[in-house]
Amino acid sequence: MTKKHIIRNIALFIALLFHVSGLIGILFTTHKDWFIQNTPVNLLLMAALIIITHSKKDKNFYLFFIMVVVIAFSAEAFGVNTGWFFGRYTYGNILGIRLFNVPLIIGINWFIIIYCAGMVTQSYENFMLKRINAKGIILNRRMMITSFIIDAVFLSVLFDWVMEPVALKLGFWQWNNNQIPRSNYISWAIVSAILLIIFRKLNKDKRNIFAVHLFIIQLLFFLVLRTFL
Repeated sequence: MTKKHIIRNIALFIALLFHVSGLIGILFTTHKDWFIQNTPVNLLLMAALIIITHSKKDKNFYLFFIMVVVIAFSAEAFGVNTGWFFGRYTYGNILGIRLFNVPLIIGINWFIIIYCAGMVTQSYENFMLKRINAKGIILNRRMMITSFIIDAVFLSVLFDWVMEPVALKLGFWQWNNNQIPRSNYISWAIVSAILLIIFRKLNKDKRNIFAVHLFIIQLLFFLVLRTFL
């Protein structure tokens, strides 16, 4: 087993440990509030594991990281303070220090979701391309990029759809009248599309199987909480 595989397996173990422990702590113990309050720690750790497991950490990767954090945070700040984009909502105190009424950790959360959705889609695309190319079929490049963006945006919006009711119950943020507006998902799709275009440009042909696993782990985490919380 290579060093790369060992690091990936350790990262996967840590991700599973934290999310399974979180589920148990929130659903079955009297320490629910402690687990919820430590959500920022979990997000920072998952982002660190992504960075560690990312192959070929060049300037493009770090540029992507910075652009996602800045663009996503700016979109959130605009949305929170105007109500014109995602809808009218406010953040609670659980996610930590806020700037312009938005927790700083939100940019990291967007990075995790966009990166993982991009890697899932890219992995599936590579799998399908091998089968298609084996048959001698050549796909149009523009069609491939369009397909990638559509599929990855779908995954990111699906993740938000699963997460939103849980986030409300855990007190991460609060929507006006406790109603999640349709504009939230439309705006998520728009911002995600922009960020995923950047992902495609700066991370094409990169591999990170850990990110694929992390996306599944986090999606199942919120799905279980959505069902039983």
